[in-house]
Amino acid sequence: MRTSVKAGQPEPRKGMRPRSKWRAQVNAVRLTVVVVLLGGWQLGADHGYIDPFFWSKPSMVWTQLRTWVSNGTSQGSLASQILVTLEEAAYGFIIGVVLGVVLGILLGRSRFLADVFSPFIKVGNSIPRIILGSIFTVAFGFGMKSKVILVVVLVFFGVFFNAFQGAREVDRNLISNARILGGSRWQVTRQVILPSAFTWIIASLHVSFGFALIGALVGEILGANQGLGLLIKTSQSELNMAGVMAGMLLVAIIALVAEALITLLERRVLSWRPSQISTDDLTAF
Repeated sequence: MRTSVKAGQPEPRKGMRPRSKWRAQVNAVRLTVVVVLLGGWQLGADHGYIDPFFWSKPSMVWTQLRTWVSNGTSQGSLASQILVTLEEAAYGFIIGVVLGVVLGILLGRSRFLADVFSPFIKVGNSIPRIILGSIFTVAFGFGMKSKVILVVVLVFFGVFFNAFQGAREVDRNLISNARILGGSRWQVTRQVILPSAFTWIIASLHVSFGFALIGALVGEILGANQGLGLLIKTSQSELNMAGVMAGMLLVAIIALVAEALITLLERRVLSWRPSQISTDDLTAF
């Protein structure tokens, strides 16, 4: 039986799609883009439009990955190379995030400290990271320590500036109301400043883990005994472009998995925040 819309009630929007259908469409388009890119790359290389010596081709990259998985790399098993790079990136990422959040909130809450340390922060951020990587490699050796310190430096500034700005952007009326209700400085920071700044902090994490991977790879290329960066550098020195592309593919997969985990963390930590753009809004757009 057909139902009619009563006067005064909003008429259901036409063309509304369930969220699952939206996701299926997005994933289908993504898969199509990947197939077109890989297929075009393979066909271009097979028919001479792309030189496989410089750019390799998907079939060669797949063969290289299978060789690494079954026979291992020149530096050991493929899993150990991935694990070393992940450890360097993860340790540096955690330390850099903690330092960035603590110092960002601290300086964001204290104008005196912000004015004192502002020039030092700006000078530190202006130093090229590749130079720092070379210095850390000479000072701390080819082990994990030099890579972790380089990752900390890369991650710290991105998180720091976001935490600093997040602490500065907190509604002053909320802080005043918390103080009027008897909140101490620590209580105001923990219950008002931090939740408000979390949006800024979490947003910085999406970019920061990419920086963490870059720091670990650059450190390994400058000097290391193990890791994906060394694997890519070794493949490059042997003119094995399939190895270079295979290493880059592994890094891309790690970055995508990390991005998915950070997005999951964002949804849990910021579950109180109202959704900004719904699927219906996107379809209407």
